[in-house]
Amino acid sequence: MSTESFVEPTPTPLALLLLGRGADPDSERGVECPGDLPAASDPGLVDRARAAKAALGDRVFVLGHHYQRDEVIQFADVTGDSFKLARDAAARPDAEFVVFCGVHFMAESADILTGPDQAVILPDLAAGCSMADMAAIGQVEDAWDVLADAGITDVTIPITYMNSTAAIKAFTGRNRGAVCTSSNAQRALEWAFEQGEKVFFLPDQHLGRNTAVLELGLSLDDCVLYDPHKPQGGLTADELRAAKVILWKGHCSVHGRFALESVVDVRERIPGVNVLVHPECKHEVVTAADYVGSTEFIIKTLDAAPAGSAWAIGTELNLVKRLALAHPDKQVVFLDKTVCFCATMNRIDLPHLVWALENLVEGNVVNRIEVDPDVAHWAKVALDRMLALPGVGATPAHAQD
Repeated sequence: MSTESFVEPTPTPLALLLLGRGADPDSERGVECPGDLPAASDPGLVDRARAAKAALGDRVFVLGHHYQRDEVIQFADVTGDSFKLARDAAARPDAEFVVFCGVHFMAESADILTGPDQAVILPDLAAGCSMADMAAIGQVEDAWDVLADAGITDVTIPITYMNSTAAIKAFTGRNRGAVCTSSNAQRALEWAFEQGEKVFFLPDQHLGRNTAVLELGLSLDDCVLYDPHKPQGGLTADELRAAKVILWKGHCSVHGRFALESVVDVRERIPGVNVLVHPECKHEVVTAADYVGSTEFIIKTLDAAPAGSAWAIGTELNLVKRLALAHPDKQVVFLDKTVCFCATMNRIDLPHLVWALENLVEGNVVNRIEVDPDVAHWAKVALDRMLALPGVGATPAHAQD
């Protein structure tokens, strides 16, 4: 397969808007940058970014999440998933500035794990995460009260996915729980069941359900869905007492859009195709796939795949395009027929990166992410519990590595 053979999915109006190629006067404007934001059309942006980064030297460490645009990734000192990047930042204590090209909860994790003399910078404060935003701390505390009224908090261990705010991580730490990633969700749930009888999993219902059913052998009936927008979560006290896993009604706006029909369609179009999806996808998509795993697992699987093999990948499109270009000897297609970028991740673009770096050169620390010390303490307790878990091995089908 040549590098030109990757077929771009249909560019819907929404997808173009998310890429900054359209305008919606009714949408929120996001967070304006104080001072002048360079124009995206400025032909000198790449040179300006290089010059600013060179001027800062070892004082700056740029992190690039896998879902970032190529225009930003080219300036990253390291790339990876959210937790890997946060740990990479912690391993560079001499870096005065950590510029996190990702989303808000990722920068929070980096601030928690880095030293007090390091400033974590998010180039655009409007780069949030729709999944993380689906679990506000007030809602989660209200839900815990509902569980307390049902008499089950003493036997329930909260587990929060890395894709959550620092406040949610801290809530988990205070209540005997831990954080998990898509790589170690199975071990985290196993650990939780060693501590109690039930798991309260948030904010991604799909990762929680897929792990509980496909990895731990529980049934779908063992899982109930807590909806924070309904009285008592839409559940009775008896339903909560009978459940083994209480799932928060949250999801990833990217991975949640993949449908079973997409899997059926791609198998008809490409005989022998391997379907590889992220565990944040819906249960019916995951069970129909050949391989399931985290972003790092997806990358490693493509790296190890034989030449001539065909792959349909269900994850964020920037990463899929990058994998297709990196593996011209394999047929790599996007699982969906329409464009599916991470809207908030795409807010970090070259103009915002240039703006942030040039301000740092001038001595202006902009868009610093600082987590409240008490919140940071309890969030780190939950993160440390995760780090204390034994490693998890991966198998080809339904693996999370």
